[in-house]
Amino acid sequence: MAIARNDIADGGFAWIRPDGESGVSNAGVVLDDDAIRVTDTLMVRSQWEPFAAAVQRLGAPIRRVILTHAHIDHVGGTRAFPMAGVYASEQTSGLLEGDMPVDAYKSFMPAFGDEFDELAEIGTRQVTHLITDAAQLTARIEVLPATGHTAGDVMALVADVDVLFAGDLCFFGVTPLAFQGNPATWSDVLDAVADLAEVIVPGHGPIGSEPQVRELQTYLRHCVAVASGAEPTIPPGPWDGWLERNPRDAINIERAQLVALQRDEIPPAMLKALGFG
Repeated sequence: MAIARNDIADGGFAWIRPDGESGVSNAGVVLDDDAIRVTDTLMVRSQWEPFAAAVQRLGAPIRRVILTHAHIDHVGGTRAFPMAGVYASEQTSGLLEGDMPVDAYKSFMPAFGDEFDELAEIGTRQVTHLITDAAQLTARIEVLPATGHTAGDVMALVADVDVLFAGDLCFFGVTPLAFQGNPATWSDVLDAVADLAEVIVPGHGPIGSEPQVRELQTYLRHCVAVASGAEPTIPPGPWDGWLERNPRDAINIERAQLVALQRDEIPPAMLKALGFG
């Protein structure tokens, strides 16, 4: 499994998993004065243990962990940073306080089945600091609440080096997954995301910038158009080379249909992928 440890800016690093299959996400690190801030923590021990070791080798205390949302591939490694404050949205905090649906994780990401048993045993850390509004968290880091991929997305902007850690509001080269989101709202939010920074670290896939954001935006708008009956199918485009098209096209279209009906429900295609269909 490919891993790229990219020095993306002065004191900024991205832990990139460009293969991007289910359960494989990115993370980020920023040196801020004499301390370290981590964005997302990966999922299972085989992922977060080498990441945490690399962060510790930077030689500064790890004081803050920012969670971009509550999906397990971004929060499973929170216990790797036991002394750091955990910053996240109220929605993420609520989900982390609930039971861990281990059987669903195993069905959706079978490659990590054995590691999920350990994760269920050790659990995740709880959120210690809620992010409710845009705020200057440190001298370098601004946190920006958003919505679209989930109702509780958070981005981290490092304006002095023009870098945005976008979490799963951005998927580059990987088909997005909107089973808890609103594809129409998400596509509109990407107008603002594209203008926030020159360098964008996505939740999944390689580092990109505005052109990749616009490709994602166009794909989501096609999903909404198919859901409404305005288009028969998603037309050919750059997404034809993205990973995970099946079953994510169906999941995203079904979710757009449900949202249009004001039904906040998991799409049937996603329930099937989770082993409930």
